[in-house]
Amino acid sequence: MTDAVTAFRAHVPEAALDDLRLRLRRTRWPEAETVSDWSQGVPLAALRDLCAYWADGYDWRRCESTLNALPQFTTSIDDLSIHFIHVRSPRPDALPLILTHGWPGSVLEFLKVLGPLTDPAAHGAPDAPAFHVVIPSLPGYGFSDKPTAAGWGVERIAQSWIQLMRRLGYDRFAAQGGDWGAAITTAIAMAAPPECIGVHLNMPLVFPEENDFADLTPAEARTVERMQYYQEHDSGYAKLQGTRPQTIGYGLADSPVAQAAWIYEKFQAWTDNQGVPENALTRDEMLDVISIYWLTNSGASSARLYWESANAFQARQLDLPVGVSIFAQEIFRPSRRWAERSYLRLIHWNELDVGGHFAAFEQPALFVAELRACFGAMRR
Repeated sequence: MTDAVTAFRAHVPEAALDDLRLRLRRTRWPEAETVSDWSQGVPLAALRDLCAYWADGYDWRRCESTLNALPQFTTSIDDLSIHFIHVRSPRPDALPLILTHGWPGSVLEFLKVLGPLTDPAAHGAPDAPAFHVVIPSLPGYGFSDKPTAAGWGVERIAQSWIQLMRRLGYDRFAAQGGDWGAAITTAIAMAAPPECIGVHLNMPLVFPEENDFADLTPAEARTVERMQYYQEHDSGYAKLQGTRPQTIGYGLADSPVAQAAWIYEKFQAWTDNQGVPENALTRDEMLDVISIYWLTNSGASSARLYWESANAFQARQLDLPVGVSIFAQEIFRPSRRWAERSYLRLIHWNELDVGGHFAAFEQPALFVAELRACFGAMRR
């Protein structure tokens, strides 16, 4: 085992891009849905339009160049090569910060916030806190290695992230995450390494208890309704990936249309939009993420995290300072009183009027403002 940190550049062979276009053009399509909305899944016309652009208009090399303009590295942790972006701030007082994505996310969702976080003066905020930013790809996602044995759940990833920050020479750091990133960041806080000064979550893992249902506020009642809707109408993907990731993985590995639909549906369901995901993200932004899953053949390996950590999304009591930002269309919008039971040192809480599950991707300026406020308070 080596502690070496090696420079990395993304490069997808042209043959892989040719194969992608050929598969897209040879797709055998099903008939159209029998409803006029997204309630049966991605509408045929919408997916055909997206995939036609993927085949004949989309430019992966643009995305690749954007990534390769950033400092990227790999390092072996627990015999697994972990890919990460690491941008150091020019400010000597910058706070090291590790950002963790979820599913169906990637390191790409944080690219818009890198500049303002690392160099606030160059982005019109000279007095704002600055950060050295580390953005790893989860094991089995993107350019990180795929685990070949079971055991890579949330707690092991959290320990790997702690080791990564130590390997980079940081004797203090903060952590942030949403979705699986929230579970991993929570696990970092649970481990309470002496270097970690606190965490920020944009999907807090707190839920109502039995006694809460007797006096729900109107906002809490809406949250309970959303939780019920999610369980009954929006959680099929999680049940499949949590129980049979290998089975769903065959389709995701063989058909780019299946991979596109699997992720495009979540961009529609979980972003702050007016009916179509293109209201929140561009086609290129969504296809950049979809392409990383396809070109790295990560459909099955990313799904296995659900199998490994099916019970990770539970309330945990945290003693470290915690900040919370809840964007308008987050899947769950818990109340502050629920959070205060779990987060004993809740130093930042804000509920925003816009934005969705992919907060940094959808609302980068607001995301940056939330992190500045949260971690600025922790450093006082």
